[in-house]
Amino acid sequence: MKILVANLGSTSLKWRLFDFPNGQERMLHKGGFFGLLDYPKAIGDCLAQLKEAGHIERDSDLAAVGFKTIMARGVNGCVRLDEDVLKAMEAFNGIAPAHNPPYINGIRLFAQRMPSVPLVGLFETAFYQWVPAAATRYAVPEAWYDLGVRRWGFHGASHKFMAERSAELLGREDVAERARRLYVDGGTTPVRKPDLRVISCHLGGSSSITGIRNGVAVGTSMGLSPQSGLPHHNRVGDLDSFALPFLMRATGITLDEAERLMCQESGLKALSGGFNDVRDIMEQGTKGNARAQLAFEVFVHQARHWVGSFFAQMNGVDELVFTAGIGENQPAIRRAVCRDLDTLGI
Repeated sequence: MKILVANLGSTSLKWRLFDFPNGQERMLHKGGFFGLLDYPKAIGDCLAQLKEAGHIERDSDLAAVGFKTIMARGVNGCVRLDEDVLKAMEAFNGIAPAHNPPYINGIRLFAQRMPSVPLVGLFETAFYQWVPAAATRYAVPEAWYDLGVRRWGFHGASHKFMAERSAELLGREDVAERARRLYVDGGTTPVRKPDLRVISCHLGGSSSITGIRNGVAVGTSMGLSPQSGLPHHNRVGDLDSFALPFLMRATGITLDEAERLMCQESGLKALSGGFNDVRDIMEQGTKGNARAQLAFEVFVHQARHWVGSFFAQMNGVDELVFTAGIGENQPAIRRAVCRDLDTLGI
C-alpha cells in the first residue's frame, strides 16, 4: 500500500511517498519544488518522478494521497476530502489566508488528476480536540463562538509526534501508545502513574508551544488563527483585539491592508527592521543592531511566557522539547529560553 503525503504551500509543493509492507512504515521517495509554481505542472512532475523511480506505474497505483490540512468550519480530525469539506475550508479562508487557499487549490488539482484515488486530510487543529473548554474559550458572545471564534491551536502534527517521541525517549511506552492512538480513542488508552508532563516548543517560520499531559494536549499558544501566539517570521502573533480598529481609525487603512500588514509585514520582520530569518536577526544583534536584538529578546520572552504558563497548568514539567527549524538548529535560542529555569528542574 503506497501513500503519497503532499505538503502544499503558496509557493511550494513538498512530498514523501510511503509504503507499508507487513504493516511497517517505509519511506520510498521524497522531493519538492519551490518558488512561484505552476501547480498542475508541479503535481505532474511530482508523479513523473515517482514513475521514473519505479515506485508507481500509473497515478491509480497510489492507495491514497494525504494532506496536512489546516482548518475548516465544523470539520476536524482525519477526514476524506470531498467537495463539502473543501467548502468548509473555504469558509475559514479569512482566518488562515496564507494556508487554506493553496491547500484547497492543490487538493482540487489532485482530485482532477486522479479522481479514483482517495484524498485524505488530517487537520492541524485535530490534536486539540480534547483540550478543556476553559483553555479554548474566548470571552466573547456565544454567537461568535458558534461561528468558530475560539482557540483552535495549530502545528498539531508536530506536537503529536513530539508527544509520542518524547515519551519513547523517557521509556514511557504506555504514554507513547496513548499518543499514537489518540485519533482512534480520544486519549482513553490507560497509562501508568506518574503523569508525564511535556512542554513542546515548535519554533520555526511559525511557532507555537503546547502543554501535553500523558500524550494529550492541555492547551497551546496559538488561538483562533495561525497568526496568533508567538511572533512569527512575517506574522504578528498575539495582538490586543482593539489595536486593529484603533489603527484603522487613526491611519485610515482598510481592513484588507491591515490584514496584509499583519500577515506579511509584522512579526520578527517588523521588530527587527526587515529581517525575518532568525539567523540573520542573531547575526545583526551581535553587530549591535538594537532592533534585531529586540526581536530576539521578544521572541525568547514570549517563548518563556508560554513555557511558564504550561508549567503552572500541569504543576510541573518532566520534559521540555524543542523542534522545527529554530528549535532544532539554534542552541542560542534554546539556551536563552532555558535561562534561570532551575526552579523547573532545568
